[in-house]
Amino acid sequence: MPKAGRLILVGIGYRPLSEKAIETVGGAGVLLTSSRLLDVFKRYAEYEAVKDRIKVIDKVPETIAFIRDKLSAGNNEPGAVVLLASGDPFFFGIGRRMIEEFGSDRVEVLPDLSSMQVAFSRVNLPWDDAFCISVHGGPDIAKRRKLPYEVDDIPRLLERFGKLAVLTDKQNNPSQIARVLHSSLRTSHSALLMHVCEKLGYPEERVWSGTVEQAVAMQFADPNVVILQRQETSDKGQKTGNARFGLKEQELSHSRGLITKDEVRAVSIHKLRLPEQGVLWDIGAGSGSVSIEAARMVPGLKVIAVERDDEQIGHLKANRASCGIRNYDIVRGTAPDALSGLAAPDRVFIGGSGGNLSDIVRYIQEKMTSGIIVINAATLETLQEALASLEACGYSAEVSEISVSRSKPVAGKRLMSALNPIYIVTGVKG
Repeated sequence: MPKAGRLILVGIGYRPLSEKAIETVGGAGVLLTSSRLLDVFKRYAEYEAVKDRIKVIDKVPETIAFIRDKLSAGNNEPGAVVLLASGDPFFFGIGRRMIEEFGSDRVEVLPDLSSMQVAFSRVNLPWDDAFCISVHGGPDIAKRRKLPYEVDDIPRLLERFGKLAVLTDKQNNPSQIARVLHSSLRTSHSALLMHVCEKLGYPEERVWSGTVEQAVAMQFADPNVVILQRQETSDKGQKTGNARFGLKEQELSHSRGLITKDEVRAVSIHKLRLPEQGVLWDIGAGSGSVSIEAARMVPGLKVIAVERDDEQIGHLKANRASCGIRNYDIVRGTAPDALSGLAAPDRVFIGGSGGNLSDIVRYIQEKMTSGIIVINAATLETLQEALASLEACGYSAEVSEISVSRSKPVAGKRLMSALNPIYIVTGVKG
């Protein structure tokens, strides 16, 4: 018999109880469950033998208070407290909260299959390459818990991972997810399949598969799991991957070779140490090769390109369209004046300053309490000004000199031809 003074979580919903779970349920001092899970447990063979020890509590705070009283030192009631949970309590379930409240030494978990695991089996898809999230904020709208991801994050997560599983609730439901996706779809090359697995484990279980457009106007039974699968194809019908690192100069619209070269761009982006979310300013963006690549790599990043030249702005718009990026704004003007009113940056790349480098760095210092500035300098004078400006504003500065030689054919042989060296200046603060 399970010992008193312990809390044991038993997952139910998808398969018969294991031998240990049967023993645990049978020896429970009290068996806690919610109304929804009670309906599920009534279908189990063990229900009749323990129904007199079942206590139904639907709200988590009340459940925790009840368990705390039962586990208190002065309570000598026999048997462990057993809490029935849905599926795997440690997979977006109550398990984490119980460990936080009572400590891992007093809690034991006997899991069932997770609902997401079952959902993938229903649609016959592997799930080892899927990104799984929960937008289940709880039943009480006024007291919904803070979630790591919201429904509005789903388009960028799908863009990055290609296959997404979402544990929903009545507010963040499949139709709402479909509406957000429908407003965010951006290219004719995207084929997005949506699966909704309703009431898994119930007699009325149903699996629907279709398009986002179809799902917008539909209603789905709760609880459910949504699986989103994106497959992009090129014009030749060949499957392509997610947004990647490695745009080539010839893939971007630019004028007269005025573009940050591939090798320099790679180091510049590395030095920026881009966060998953935040704001990147690209000042003197030119054709936008650095910031276009950054926006493509990190869909959760808000990128703002500032450029004064109309021809270059034309290239920026063309590159934004051809790469199909949504997280990219273009501001026409000269820095630092054009920076007024922009969202405060977490990272700044300066490819051109129009002779205002010191003023730009001072303005950034006022807006960015901590973060990274990367400046590309082609001349020793710009290098000297960049170092002096960063250090005067409290940034720790370092310099990398990038010298690149590329092979070119000459008389049937390959010779190396050097490009102009570039100084990459990195300023870090905070």
